[in-house]
Amino acid sequence: MNEQVKAKFDSYPEGVIPKMLELREAIINVIEECEFSDYEETLKWGEPSYLVEGGSTVRIDWKAKSPDQYYVFFNCKTKLVDTFRELYTDDLVFEGNRAIVLNLKQSFPVEEVRHCIELSLRYQSIKNLPLLGA
Repeated sequence: MNEQVKAKFDSYPEGVIPKMLELREAIINVIEECEFSDYEETLKWGEPSYLVEGGSTVRIDWKAKSPDQYYVFFNCKTKLVDTFRELYTDDLVFEGNRAIVLNLKQSFPVEEVRHCIELSLRYQSIKNLPLLGA
């Protein structure tokens, strides 16, 4: 983890850090399991961001204005969140066409979120497939 990203994680409230680290771990696991050769972990718009070649950036964050929630953000100019909504309308909560909203007081829906992250990281090669090939 680079120093800027580490500083961002360290800035979260004590009860938020474990959830954010769990989310980061899910992203890193997807990257490793899909054998993406290189990935970038950085801050974009002040949020921890993850990108692989041929993918669409995945950003994560917690916001003080919504203290019980944390987020996985996607490029709003893609059809990612619309596709996720079709696949997981009963399992996940969405914010517009840009984010999955997670609740700090609920269990982390690992498999669903991991699948969404994988689709985002593969986006350039699957963007023309129905439901992104899901």
